[in-house]
Amino acid sequence: MVDLKTALRIFRRRKFPFKFVYSDSYWMVELGNHIFPIKKYLRIYEKLLGAGAKKDNFLSPPLVTDEELQLVHSAKYVKKIRSGKLSQSELLTLEIPYSSEGTEFAFMNVGGTIRTTEAALDEGLAVHIGGGFHHAFADHGEGFCVFNDVAVALEKMRHEGRIDRAMVVDCDVHQGNGTADIFSGKDYAFTFSIHQMDLYPAHKPSGSLDVGLWSGDGDDKYLSALRESFPRLYQEYQPDLVFYLAGADPYEKDQLGALKLSQAGLKERDEIVIGTACRLGLPLVIVLAGGYAWDLEDTVTIHLNTIAVAQRYFRKYY
Repeated sequence: MVDLKTALRIFRRRKFPFKFVYSDSYWMVELGNHIFPIKKYLRIYEKLLGAGAKKDNFLSPPLVTDEELQLVHSAKYVKKIRSGKLSQSELLTLEIPYSSEGTEFAFMNVGGTIRTTEAALDEGLAVHIGGGFHHAFADHGEGFCVFNDVAVALEKMRHEGRIDRAMVVDCDVHQGNGTADIFSGKDYAFTFSIHQMDLYPAHKPSGSLDVGLWSGDGDDKYLSALRESFPRLYQEYQPDLVFYLAGADPYEKDQLGALKLSQAGLKERDEIVIGTACRLGLPLVIVLAGGYAWDLEDTVTIHLNTIAVAQRYFRKYY
């Protein structure tokens, strides 16, 4: 197992070669006793600074505009979020309390993933300390996700002519139902999801390729299934850009998932997804997505391990 101290030693041996996107506003949302670990963003930022990252390694996320959001989301839905006129049913589906700070968080996270994507296209790889809200559909939010930041960033890059086709590699423990629905029938976006079947969401719209696993499957079955897909999918689809949702929630001590991956298994997952993309020279956007370990420091360590893997492969291939 790679612990937090080991991950930080990896960082200290090398300067950070790529950009992070982050804002202090990310962790200032008051969620009460909600299970979403909002403080993980601050802890990751602090650990990176403590490991030698400089302030100029970090880019600030802009607030996404309505025009950008409406590349994916309906104007009616965006207006509802801005005005706070959500029904009780919509709030229950969203599963987070509505607040002005929460709304800013949602708008800023989309802007953050857009900025991360621009940096990745310019430099080869970038990490958003946030993002990955894959349960948001075009006309509504679900499961803690107000807007689908990855979908908006992908569509913006395509509309600007910076890419022709992109791949979404979703390794959160939950299937990215919103992402799959948004890109259904659109051949310029390949959506891959490896997730736990006996888990939220109940209805899982088909993506381009869905790999469903079951409670307790663990490292061996998970990694074997992942190796069957990568680097093959990269080579066959040949995307101009890859979005990697590096969820920490397949972890064996996660409160919401039960795939039972170890920290070492999660790091090997990152090696497969990140390493093969870097070897092929594919621009890579990494967003953190979910993670609900009983101990917050476990979630932080898993995300830092992902960044350490990205750092090593970026230095080797870019």
